Amino acid sequence: MKARVTVMLKNGVLDPQGEAVRHALGSLGFQGVTGVRQGKVIELDLAATDAAQAETEVKAMCEKLLANTVIESYRVELL
Repeated sequence: MKARVTVMLKNGVLDPQGEAVRHALGSLGFQGVTGVRQGKVIELDLAATDAAQAETEVKAMCEKLLANTVIESYRVELL
């Protein structure tokens, strides 16, 4: 089973990388971009066969390592 975790900064947390990308896009002539949030995607290959158990394990991974839950939110998708 595969899982995809998408980690993003929470709303209200400054995103300097996203702002740098927004500025660079403007410099390249893409004037219609008013905001950019940058995150990360983590894909996991899991040995689990039970979807509920896999989702529980991946959420535990996010809480302990993959996301800084103070400033980041995450979304888990089983593929």
